Amino acid sequence: MEKTITSLAKLAQAEAACTRCPLYRDATQAVPGEGPAHATLMLVGEQPGDKEDIAGKPFVGPAGRVLDQALRDAGIERDKTFVTGAVKHFKHEMRGKRRLHKRPNNYEIERCKIWLDNERRLVRPSTIIALGVSAARGLTGKTVTINKIRGEALSLADGTRLFVTVHPSSLLRIEDENDKQTAYRQFVADLKKAAAANSRK
Repeated sequence: MEKTITSLAKLAQAEAACTRCPLYRDATQAVPGEGPAHATLMLVGEQPGDKEDIAGKPFVGPAGRVLDQALRDAGIERDKTFVTGAVKHFKHEMRGKRRLHKRPNNYEIERCKIWLDNERRLVRPSTIIALGVSAARGLTGKTVTINKIRGEALSLADGTRLFVTVHPSSLLRIEDENDKQTAYRQFVADLKKAAAANSRK
């Protein structure tokens, strides 16, 4: 199947028609990855949120704004990176009229892995940053503890360099302003470390 997918445009079409898990039923649309076809740096998040589900683009909501600022502070140009999610459909529950994010489970991440694998095959990044545990699971097939491997240069089976850090949405949930600033600085430091490793190839 994947050999017939020869471009990111064809991959987006295949993702749009995906029924591999039930999430497609309640989502507006699949949200494909976005960025240069041969970016050396790939960012993998968890899944689309409410704003991404409506726009059809990754990281355009509140977490996306945090990510954009952190990338700027880390000296990384977002339009030179490929940005995607481990899961392509928005998983949520209704709370009145609001759609509240729900974390995808291991089955959903596994069923969506074919699309992430295809993105990696087509883009061929030398470095990937996993944003959060769902992204790390989609890339490694394992459940990881972020604080144990955070900031380390890991290696995937095909030799791609992997860094794991928190998801930017976690910063939005920190109420204490000092704690939030500390966590943000650590997030930027993680991004800088991955960018420095990537520039060395």
